[in-house]
Amino acid sequence: MALSLTEYAALDGLALGALVRSGQVSASEVLQTALTAIERLNPQLNAITYTMRAEAEAAIAAGLPDGPYQGVPFLLKDLSPTAANVPTSGGSRFFTDPGRPYEPEIVKRWRQAGLLFVGKSNTPEQGASASTEPVATGAAHNPWNLLYSTGGSSGGSVAAVAAGIVPVAHASDGGGSIRGPAASCGLVGIKPTRGRNTLAPDAGEAWQGFVAEHVVSRTVRDSAALLDATAGPVPGDPSIAPAQARPFLDEVGAPPGRLRIGVALHGAANNVFEPECAAAAAKAARLLADLGHDVEEASPGYDAALLLEGFMVFFAAGVGHAIEEHAKATGKTPSRAVIEGNNMWLWEQSKRLSATDYLRAIAKQNTVTRQFSRFFTGYDLWLTPTTATPTPKLGHLFADVDDGAEFFRRLWRVNPMQWVYNATGQPAITLPLHETAGGMPIGVMLGGRFGDEATLFRVAAQLEAADPWLARRPPVSVWNLPG
Repeated sequence: MALSLTEYAALDGLALGALVRSGQVSASEVLQTALTAIERLNPQLNAITYTMRAEAEAAIAAGLPDGPYQGVPFLLKDLSPTAANVPTSGGSRFFTDPGRPYEPEIVKRWRQAGLLFVGKSNTPEQGASASTEPVATGAAHNPWNLLYSTGGSSGGSVAAVAAGIVPVAHASDGGGSIRGPAASCGLVGIKPTRGRNTLAPDAGEAWQGFVAEHVVSRTVRDSAALLDATAGPVPGDPSIAPAQARPFLDEVGAPPGRLRIGVALHGAANNVFEPECAAAAAKAARLLADLGHDVEEASPGYDAALLLEGFMVFFAAGVGHAIEEHAKATGKTPSRAVIEGNNMWLWEQSKRLSATDYLRAIAKQNTVTRQFSRFFTGYDLWLTPTTATPTPKLGHLFADVDDGAEFFRRLWRVNPMQWVYNATGQPAITLPLHETAGGMPIGVMLGGRFGDEATLFRVAAQLEAADPWLARRPPVSVWNLPG
């Protein structure tokens, strides 16, 4: 059978992979459909910065593994990790890489699942912004309204998945970069437990354990199945997540039991929620109560200011180290002419830090982790809106500015809650359960205990069944193409 664009886009990754594996449609036919979607939609969205037609055709010719995602088109974030011998821009004029001769472990595992890499997705420079507006490759546009941000740093991936170009795409999260963009574009996005997905061989931990790799998707089951495909350590990993009792896909549809859920209805982390975000949390709380859970207004008692102090040390040190190592490896000269203003500001901050400052930041992170984690001895989940404000228009978080301090003040106002889960290593998921009066998606976030993605997947699937979101489709998408 040949798939039309709308038939293709109506399928999630597992459904599309099942068609390929059964022989009802070929991987080549699916690839051509995905490339047609890229050709017709990417000029408006700028979600994809590099198309991998030749690489995908070569992979099909060599024979795709018989995994659950056989022949399913997939985007790699244009940062790291990436496929072998494929150039990476890093969303930058400075952080470019002509291609490495090897593939990280998670990329190998995606290949073994059968995924077909068809392109690289747009990202802010070095992933260091909550909006994907890099100077080097241009802004990604939100398919719900092209004047708005896709979030960051996985902004190209979420735009492509929301628009139906691919059913799933790579995303990474060092302070909300899976969950914020997924919320901005109406998708499912989970930041897994620290150590659930290995960073080998490129790193043990990144940004003091804050960074996690995974995907964004339209369905809960794709997020669960792809975590099954990649989860597990390799020798030498410094953090190893607790082993799951069974496949995460088996948790989708499993009864979660009666859970005790705390909800922040008005604000958290020293921020007041804007009305439409508060309404999203209240709606989700009512829905969970209707599903039989015990829901009450309650939030963890943790020092959000102390968390910010520690995180900014790791953020500055991580970006500064990346700049200096890339300059050393390539002979390039870092300067304001080739590096965006926010990253230059972070580099300057890093130069003022000492080893003692870094150890103090680790102590602050440990203090906040213990404060925050105590909440989950009495509650199974914490519910908040994913962001404190609705998705901003493009330009609000444009990162090539000289006033780095003001840029980060704006960023933390939009995203005050997500990064505590990066600090503690706990899992958290965003779900597209609400929208503004103007039709822009607003996500709600559920966070759980360390190692307990299972409960998040059970509850997320329960909410997906109770308030389905797949029929909500953005104006700029495969479903609305003429002809």
